Amino acid sequence: MSVKISKWLAVWVVAVGFLGPSGPLFAHHSLANYERQKEITLTGTVTEFLLKNPHMIIVFEVKEEDGTVVKWTAGSSSPMRLFRMGWKTTMLQPGDQITVTGGPHRGGKKELWLNKLVGPSGDVPVPQGAE
Repeated sequence: MSVKISKWLAVWVVAVGFLGPSGPLFAHHSLANYERQKEITLTGTVTEFLLKNPHMIIVFEVKEEDGTVVKWTAGSSSPMRLFRMGWKTTMLQPGDQITVTGGPHRGGKKELWLNKLVGPSGDVPVPQGAE
């Protein structure tokens, strides 16, 4: 009986040894979905501002030339990195007018990776480069 337990223990130890270090790999988000070299600039109205893990998200509405309103999402770095740059959870409110510049989603989704943000108080520092 102790031989069976030892074999199962060995299998478990090996499995944990392989899977344990791979946890951070599953948590990382690639920026390959965004065309970082092909920037677009949009002006719109904030509907939601989420400064929480794993990445900051701004949801905003953009009025097209034909009058239709399109919902866009802009993402950026982790909250801790942004807090160190002076960001606050209260810096954007629903109804605020913003202008964002960033790399659009390669798949055509209405989202971009933020490279520049102009909020109600002017330019806001944005991290450059990958997370």
